[in-house]
Amino acid sequence: MMKFRFRNQTNTWPAFVDLFSNLAIILIFLLIVFVFLWTTTSVFNKDTGAKAVADLRKANEEQAQKIVQMTADEEEAKQLLILARNELENLTADNTEMSAQLEQIDISMNELVAEYEAKVAELQSQGVDLQSQVAELTTQLNQANLNQQRTAELEQERRELQDQMNQQRASLAQQLQKLQDALAAAEQESQEKDIQYVEMSNRLNKALADKVAELNNVAQYQSEFYKAIKDALGDGNYIQPSGDRFIVSSDILFSSGSYTLSPEGKNQLRLIANVIKDLENIIPTDIDWIIRVDGHTDRQPVMSGTRAFKNNMELSLLRANAVVDELTKAGVSPRRLVPSGFGDLHPVALGTDAASMQQNRRIELQLTNR
Repeated sequence: MMKFRFRNQTNTWPAFVDLFSNLAIILIFLLIVFVFLWTTTSVFNKDTGAKAVADLRKANEEQAQKIVQMTADEEEAKQLLILARNELENLTADNTEMSAQLEQIDISMNELVAEYEAKVAELQSQGVDLQSQVAELTTQLNQANLNQQRTAELEQERRELQDQMNQQRASLAQQLQKLQDALAAAEQESQEKDIQYVEMSNRLNKALADKVAELNNVAQYQSEFYKAIKDALGDGNYIQPSGDRFIVSSDILFSSGSYTLSPEGKNQLRLIANVIKDLENIIPTDIDWIIRVDGHTDRQPVMSGTRAFKNNMELSLLRANAVVDELTKAGVSPRRLVPSGFGDLHPVALGTDAASMQQNRRIELQLTNR
């Protein structure tokens, strides 16, 4: 805060005037003494006494004139000093009044400075807010510029896409025209093929009818085949009929974990081979039939590195191939036999006990068409 201070100075002018008057009087006195001494010395000089007296008189007259002039000057100086003192007193009074005014001005100035500082603080606060607003507006302006630039880019992309769409539309129009022409040609061709379709439908229906008749013929011989197998093998509990197939337990054919036929298994397969050979002579040659030989195992996993097969899938297929080989050796035509292996994927018993395991180890024989 700015403050103004004015001090009341002591008025020293009257004392200075008095001092100046006293010095002037002392100077005149010393001058008179000097003249007196010089005159006395000159008078007592015999050679120059008369002349000195004359000169002294002349000097006294001049000095007297000077004293008169100095006295007049002193009076004038005193009058000037009095006037100056009066003026100084007036100035002192004015100075006192001015000091009071300056004190009042100082107070007002302090109030104005305080108000100014408050206003400056307020303006600074507003300046910070304005700077924040300017920064925000600058950010928005930059974003607007970016958006404008992006808008221009999007407009350019839109124009390019519009051009591409126009080109594609023209291309599609050409393709559509080609398709319409092709459709017209296809309709003409379709009309021409309708007759062929009717003929093909008739032939297909005839073929389906023949196939159904063939299946019926196979089904007719299935029951005879299964009955002949049952009669040939007897009533052993290792044979189980199941719908359109019959099941032979693997335990009668193979030992555990093996795909080599046992002697008993070979004897059973020879009996089955005799039935199949008789069936070949009974079923007409126009019926294309086969006997599927499906191998199945239980869920007991194969120990890696201990067998000639890696898993139950391979074991089941090896057993099916062994059965087919034995039937072929017994005189069955190989083209009537199709081996396949299913491993443990299709169990007939879901348990894990010994009886369930025994049921799942099996060879299934099914008479079907090719």
